[in-house]
Amino acid sequence: MHTMWKGSISFGLVNIPIKLYSATENKDIKMRYLHEKCHTPIKYEKTCPNCEKALESDEIVRGYEYEDGKFVIIERDEIEALAQEKSKSVEIVDFVELDDIDPVFFNRSYFIGPNDNGSKPYMLLKKAMETSGRIGIAKITIRSKEHLAAVRVYKNGLMMETMYFPDEVRELDHVPDLPEEMDLSDKELKMAQQLIEQLTTEFDPSQYQDERREAIMALIQSKISGDDIKVVKEKPKKNVVDLMDALQASLEPTGTTEPSKPKKQEQKKKKVSVKKKKEKEAN
Repeated sequence: MHTMWKGSISFGLVNIPIKLYSATENKDIKMRYLHEKCHTPIKYEKTCPNCEKALESDEIVRGYEYEDGKFVIIERDEIEALAQEKSKSVEIVDFVELDDIDPVFFNRSYFIGPNDNGSKPYMLLKKAMETSGRIGIAKITIRSKEHLAAVRVYKNGLMMETMYFPDEVRELDHVPDLPEEMDLSDKELKMAQQLIEQLTTEFDPSQYQDERREAIMALIQSKISGDDIKVVKEKPKKNVVDLMDALQASLEPTGTTEPSKPKKQEQKKKKVSVKKKKEKEAN
């Protein structure tokens, strides 16, 4: 696994040498733009419309537009100098409960691994956080950008989640036509709760796949092998306008509209019965 950042975690006077590894990967299918006539990949050149010429990388600088058409030039080394002291440190400033953080703040996940001579303090932090049930709130600079971050226990190691700062999360009140509190009938609420109960289960990430990506890959493989391409027609959806009709139609496939035990409870009951059966056979 490729190391994408080296530095240390600090909390109090404790300093832990670490490495960061990307915990996720983007599996979007990448396609290139081609010239329709000859299928040659299209090139994108950076050009100056004023000088009417293509530019090399060393001819390009970064600038901030503070007024329309007016820029102040910012050099890369000027930005790096501002964050030089903190660029190699994950500084934990607080410990909080994970449940106190809304998921909207989380951005990207990284595995944290110990660097040279960092195994013991790494394990000390992991065990202490595990015992306390808390996570660390930290600051880290990655690629000249400062991030808020959450350091937490993940399986038998540590993970860091970069987070958005509060001013980067938009206010829900800005959503247009957000409904106010309204009266709902007891029957509607009961049926909605029943539907939730029927769909409740234990979270198993292996049950979910990117069906669209799989379909595109199957299409690509068909084209490569020269097979006939079969397009599956989408099933027409039933147009249910009335809310009660929609709830009723959602519950109909189960064959009952009576309250039922959630899947999670059924799974636990099944596990207990299997366990008892094994114990009986052992005796």
